[in-house]
Amino acid sequence: MIRKLTILAPLAITLSGSFAAAMDTSAIDGPDLSSPRAAIAAKDYVKAATELKPIADSSRSPDACSLLGFALRKSGQRDQALVYYNKALELDPAHKGTLEYQGELFVELGQIDKAKQNLKLDRICTASCKEAEDLKEAIEHASR
Repeated sequence: MIRKLTILAPLAITLSGSFAAAMDTSAIDGPDLSSPRAAIAAKDYVKAATELKPIADSSRSPDACSLLGFALRKSGQRDQALVYYNKALELDPAHKGTLEYQGELFVELGQIDKAKQNLKLDRICTASCKEAEDLKEAIEHASR
């Protein structure tokens, strides 16, 4: 019996590795956003927006729409940013990143009451939430 297990062990390892690869959900979760995320990290918002626009327009990815809104906002295109934040929230009304970014846009526009509405993040987050904290900080700075 031990000999059979020894022979089957490599097969079991191979099968489990193949199963794990087949179950990789990164491809299922949505489009690959690594390149535009890198552009955002490098503060190259125009490049990020250029890469994100076709993805956001052709997919149902709230992440792509939210990131495009962020890149557009950071490159000064606030009206277009709002369009993509709204699209992201249509796809996922509880998208934490979008609620933060849209709230920050409202702060930039002087619409503090609208920004405060996005603090519904406190109800969405089950524990402390960086998005809510960042938005609260932006609102606090604007109120000074």
